[in-house]
Amino acid sequence: MGIGGMEIFVILMIALVVFGPKKLPEMGRSLGKAIREFKSAGTELQDELTKAADEIDRDTEPNIKPPKTS
Repeated sequence: MGIGGMEIFVILMIALVVFGPKKLPEMGRSLGKAIREFKSAGTELQDELTKAADEIDRDTEPNIKPPKTS
């Protein structure tokens, strides 16, 4: 069950009435900027975690020695 076109239209009309036509573009820009910053922070965090996991894997590689032959 999702939001259809009519529901989005009603929500936009209510927002237009509540906030006014001059405030909506500013709010949209602010929301877009916040979403971009959130995605950027998430990407940076994921890169740091991947880098840390790679370093741990590199440090904990098993030291397997071939068996001695006599």
